[in-house]
Amino acid sequence: MDTIQSPATQSFATAPAREHLRRLAAGTLMPGFTGIAVPVWILDAYDAGLAAVCLYGTNVASRVQLRELCAGLRAHSPNTLIAVDEEGGDVTRLHYLTGSPQPGNAVLGRLDDVELTAASASAIGHELAGLGINLNLAPDADVNSAPDNPVIGVRSFGAEPDLVARHTAAWIRGLEDAGVASCAKHFPGHGDTTTDSHLALPRVTANAATLDARELVPFRALVAAGGATVMTSHILVEALDPDHPATFSSRILQDLLRRDMGFNGVIITDALDMAGASAQTGVPEAAVRALMAGADLLCLGSETGPALFEQTLNAIADAVDEGRLPLERLADAAARTSALSSRFPAAGAAEIQEAAIRGQLGLQGEPQLSGMLADQQALDGVRIAEAFEVSEAAEKWLARKEPVAIVQVETGANFAVGRVPWGPASATEAVVSEGEVPDGARVAVVGRGLDAEHPLWTVFARLRAEGHAVIAVECGWPRGGADIVTYGASLTVSQALTSLLLNGNTKAS
Repeated sequence: MDTIQSPATQSFATAPAREHLRRLAAGTLMPGFTGIAVPVWILDAYDAGLAAVCLYGTNVASRVQLRELCAGLRAHSPNTLIAVDEEGGDVTRLHYLTGSPQPGNAVLGRLDDVELTAASASAIGHELAGLGINLNLAPDADVNSAPDNPVIGVRSFGAEPDLVARHTAAWIRGLEDAGVASCAKHFPGHGDTTTDSHLALPRVTANAATLDARELVPFRALVAAGGATVMTSHILVEALDPDHPATFSSRILQDLLRRDMGFNGVIITDALDMAGASAQTGVPEAAVRALMAGADLLCLGSETGPALFEQTLNAIADAVDEGRLPLERLADAAARTSALSSRFPAAGAAEIQEAAIRGQLGLQGEPQLSGMLADQQALDGVRIAEAFEVSEAAEKWLARKEPVAIVQVETGANFAVGRVPWGPASATEAVVSEGEVPDGARVAVVGRGLDAEHPLWTVFARLRAEGHAVIAVECGWPRGGADIVTYGASLTVSQALTSLLLNGNTKAS
């Protein structure tokens, strides 16, 4: 494995002091925190060598508050990494309160215009850079080969490896040209799973040849594009390592990713508080095992807290003292992470405030830069709707003249998405309940994740039995049976869908 030499390696190799070990350990950690203000323990951790912090949707209360939070972090630690999980589409943190103005990977993949994908990533990158955020935990580079995948789905560019590869490379280019580090995920590929690794440990049973021709293709594109970082997955890939999940597998991280594929950037773990990583061991031991396997920057999760952070620091230092974790491996991880922050310097507190004054961050609403994609590439509702699947029955429904009623059936989202507004309910006040559908109306019943047991089908059957012309709309990855499939539920996709349903086209409703 290639290593980046740290000045610490030589001096600590013989008699490492405990405080020096803890500082090195802190240089590999990326906690989250609760609340909308930076807690004191995070600032203290920065003073003690903390590498990074990750922001989540629960840290966002308003645009102004988010700007001030980021400015405060930058004022205290100008050269650190501030990370966020801003994929665009369904997974958004900056737009957690409204839904993303970007269409999302599945829509971009179906449009299959790599310059459009690069422009979407660029718009996200400029918005992040203006806030002083210099690491984005995106793009999702998984090939979504399992239609009933509960956690990837529309986060993927598609089910075809070469398509996912070219759009992964374009997304990385667009983001990093804007000055923000990318993070392709979830290595070595989470697309062929039917278990959510937030809840349990998924298993991938595909043989090595299939993995090579499918899962690994986008990650080779990542290496070729010079992407800054890659994120591990908490999945057991039997053909690669039957005993250790990828996050804890040196065969996958060091032998495959670094040696065979030639990746020399930073390896970041998916959140270690997920059940697939730490249900059996706890987060501190998971952190030790990830470092031993070859990970460099450890994402601890959204609700880390000072006690867990201290426990993790001590567990890493103890592992070095006990000889389980080589000091050189810890120093290498810290050095790689430090080099990443130097490669992607961020806007400082004063620059963030200046940008806000210039209006680039939109003090009275969404940032102006979020419109960059539409301005540069004419990605309006008509273009977005080109990505939709529309059945013959839906075409006939759209051509009818009766009044339209839209009924949205609430559907829970996975942990990656969270509680973000979605579907027509996020884009219009025209959505009604089932009981409010007027006589004689044609009805679009909207949901997502429409498997055979979804409650949408009961609503659909009742409305049809009452004599309404009814269609079913899937705002996620298709699972069969829907009349319209949008391949996403972000704000901009939902606006295009709403216009299509109400007007029979995608002009503003």
